[in-house]
Amino acid sequence: MNRFPAWKYALVALCVAVAFFYTLPNFFGESPAVQVQSLRATVKVDASLMQRVEAALKGAGIAPTALVLDANSLRVRFADTDTQLKARDTIDSALNPDPQNATFVVALNLLPASPAWLTRLGALPLYLGLDLRGGVHFLLQVDMQAALAKRLESLTGDIRSQLRERNIRHAGVGREGQTLRVRFRDAAARDRAREVLIAALADLAFAERDDGSDFLLVGTLKPEAAKRTQEYALKQNITTLHNRINELGVAEPVIQQQGADRVVVQLPGVQDTAKAKDILGRTATLEIRMVDEEKMTPELLAAAARGEVPFGTEFYIERNGAPLLVKKQVVLTGDRLTDAQPGFDNQTNEPAVHLTLDGAGARIFKEVTRENVGKRMAILLIEKGKGEVVTAPVIRSEIGGGRVQISGRMTTTEANDVALLLRAGSLAAPMEIVEERTVGPSLGRENIEKGFDATRWGFLAIVVFMSAYYVVFGLISSVALGVNLLFLVALLSLLQATLTLPGIAAIALTLGMAIDANVLINERIREELRGGSTPQAAIAAGYERAWGTILDSNITTLIAGLALLIFGSGPVRGFAVVHCLGILTSIFSSVVVSRAIVNATHGHRRKVERLHIGNTAWK
Repeated sequence: MNRFPAWKYALVALCVAVAFFYTLPNFFGESPAVQVQSLRATVKVDASLMQRVEAALKGAGIAPTALVLDANSLRVRFADTDTQLKARDTIDSALNPDPQNATFVVALNLLPASPAWLTRLGALPLYLGLDLRGGVHFLLQVDMQAALAKRLESLTGDIRSQLRERNIRHAGVGREGQTLRVRFRDAAARDRAREVLIAALADLAFAERDDGSDFLLVGTLKPEAAKRTQEYALKQNITTLHNRINELGVAEPVIQQQGADRVVVQLPGVQDTAKAKDILGRTATLEIRMVDEEKMTPELLAAAARGEVPFGTEFYIERNGAPLLVKKQVVLTGDRLTDAQPGFDNQTNEPAVHLTLDGAGARIFKEVTRENVGKRMAILLIEKGKGEVVTAPVIRSEIGGGRVQISGRMTTTEANDVALLLRAGSLAAPMEIVEERTVGPSLGRENIEKGFDATRWGFLAIVVFMSAYYVVFGLISSVALGVNLLFLVALLSLLQATLTLPGIAAIALTLGMAIDANVLINERIREELRGGSTPQAAIAAGYERAWGTILDSNITTLIAGLALLIFGSGPVRGFAVVHCLGILTSIFSSVVVSRAIVNATHGHRRKVERLHIGNTAWK
């Protein structure tokens, strides 16, 4: 009646062992570290950089505990924060001799201190939120007027292209404020242009005006188009911030919209506000320009290298070290790029990058490549006001259809890197920091200690009460409650959820609610004993008849938790995640685990003389 088959005991034991394994990394805490990340798109973090860092630390007499090199950054661990601070200054001086023209971000960070073998097996510690781990908080304002102006600038090129395709002569296209003005010499040309532009550019509303001898066609963004442009700018900026910040390896960064034109960025574990600003400043603008072939003479290149740059051009150094003069006029921006993937050239089988442009971008690119066959086109990333030439391929033929291939002198790794950089995109609108806040690790440590103290003392109070009131069965319920806590922490670690102060509150609440199921079971067993049932029959009936009540009460609580999860945000969602998972683990631990313990202690006996489940021993 009260015996489990051997496989059930083995399954429960396996679940407890797995839960302990995934909970284990949380006991090792975090170690201070310095993280090195490239500030420039074309500068890589590789083994040579690690050797430079090692040499700099050795020269300063600083001994790191570990150096870890991954695809995007170098992480150097240290034994204490004093060594970490000294090492940060040493590494920064070695890698960035000119602070005004820095090449690398050297930031303070905190990394999990769990053993490597646990990490290799997929056992990772809980992510801690900003309120527990410390870090930086930014509130950024998106310049929506600049987003609208940028959209109007791109529509200016579309207007020129449409009029050129239809052979409609005009006297100039320009932007004035939030309007576009197209000038004509006669009314007939204006009327033809209006019909063409209304059909081709649905986002603009056109009106006719006269300005002296000129016939004007004034275009303004429709309200729905302006709203769509602003929403796109906000979403594009959030995506770009994600792409850049994720490269730094910040654990669980929070990047989310707040209101109509603001973005909240939280970087847990980043202790240096200035370096965090550098991270945010890494958002790049993609530009496609033509190389000025006529001015690429040795004399002009030498003069440009001395700072005497010819008018209308800018001087750059290619990735292979060759000098380059690029026209200032921008052919296309990253707004027209929809995708970038690494691949291979179909003819030469060399590594290449395949780009996909939107409709307007494809049309502009087709015209430019048709007119510049045999010339070089430069693809630049503009970061923090400084440009870098990612690649400068030769245009072999007219390229239409919106599919563009970049190839030549690239390795497979370089093709992957270029595709990643181009996919990362550009800011659709400028942003400025309107609020910044730093949460120190000491405050986070205090929050953790207080939250754990609340959970610890709440757990002990429950154990004391249950042991005093239900004696042996109270102890069994307390063990099941401890297993529930183990399951909950293991599940949060396995899912790599972010634990915040509301999450700790949810853990404490879950413990208080989880014991309710064991109270129902114990009281039901006592009722069966009062009714004259034998101890074995009372145990079986107690678990079976309490199950319906336990299920109903937990489902109703789970519904409330799911509502918080669906409609809540920020701390509310953090509370709801832990709350919902805690309900699921409590059902399993209070019913299955406690039943397994009771069956193991009482089920092997054919006749139980008495049950210690209250102030008296029931016979």
